[in-house]
Amino acid sequence: MDTTCTHCHNPDPTGSTLCVPCTTTLTRQLQQLPPMYEALAGHLAPGSSSGQGRAGKGGPVPLPLRVDILDLRAEFETVSGWLSAVHDARRLRAPRLAGDSLTRLHTAVAGLLAHMPWIVATWPGAGDLAQEIGELHRNASSVVNPDPRPRGRRIGHCPAAYEDGVLCGAVLTLRPGEQVVSCEWCSASYPPALWAGLKKLIDADASHASSAA
Repeated sequence: MDTTCTHCHNPDPTGSTLCVPCTTTLTRQLQQLPPMYEALAGHLAPGSSSGQGRAGKGGPVPLPLRVDILDLRAEFETVSGWLSAVHDARRLRAPRLAGDSLTRLHTAVAGLLAHMPWIVATWPGAGDLAQEIGELHRNASSVVNPDPRPRGRRIGHCPAAYEDGVLCGAVLTLRPGEQVVSCEWCSASYPPALWAGLKKLIDADASHASSAA
């Protein structure tokens, strides 16, 4: 029976709470959180352009650490909170989250990945989990791996269908300077000659998703 993904709200023929693209994205983002947390440590020291303090005698003393980065690193504790929520929903003993912040993060990520089949299949909180982890990942990525390229124009969700009839549904973006819309998930490509038909398919899929919701 078709359901609607609790994160992207696209139809999901597998009957899961998260569609395949959202599940793949969530898994990848979770795996990348520990190295991103470590990388943020390199941004804790105030930069010369931070405006904090000055070298002149009698000037204000610069802060030893950037408060915004400290706050961002503190947000990673939410991963442990999500693992505890999963254990509570499954009526399991509370997870053992010991050690320093990085160790707890590794433990929480490993725990969530271990529970991913259940999360995706049945948990109503899967959409909120994907949303919050996605926001944390984007916030951290904007510091440790900023994209210097200008953002492209969002086209819509890829209407390509797999052999079993399941739609791809990944977000299509036309990057600046590019002439072909390409799907990073299923590798489908749409040159300008197909754009009119692409729009019709995207609109039709969106209309179907709205009526099915």
